[in-house]
Amino acid sequence: MTRTLTPWGTRLPRLFGFESDFPKWMTDVFNQETGFAGTDFQFMPEANVTETEKAIEVAIDLPGMKPEEVKVELHDRALFISGEKKEEKEETGKTFHRVERRSGSFRRVFNLPMEVEEGQVDARFADGVLTITLPKSEKAAPKKIEVKH
Repeated sequence: MTRTLTPWGTRLPRLFGFESDFPKWMTDVFNQETGFAGTDFQFMPEANVTETEKAIEVAIDLPGMKPEEVKVELHDRALFISGEKKEEKEETGKTFHRVERRSGSFRRVFNLPMEVEEGQVDARFADGVLTITLPKSEKAAPKKIEVKH
């Protein structure tokens, strides 16, 4: 006797890792950074996001840029970093055999896992690296609860 209510996964062969890859595909397509919103940007600078007991720190590589070329905003537990890296002027009389340095506009969006103290956010630019320190809110700090007998 054939079962009519058999789940799809057991009736169809598991081709191409669809069950495991589908969530990643959806994130790639609809992500603020790399999906539809990110297609207008020429490059995506690399970043590290770390967390300590007291803060979240975002470090993003922006070699060749100046602090005034970068915009940092905080909206509803999301950190927006955008800017434009100016194209280097082509020099006449030279033949370029390889051009790998990217230029153009970019935008990175980082969803923050907790509330931060907006008034105490610190952004510093040194040696081509933008480092943003976002102190955690008192609401986000773990609360110790006494266990009674």
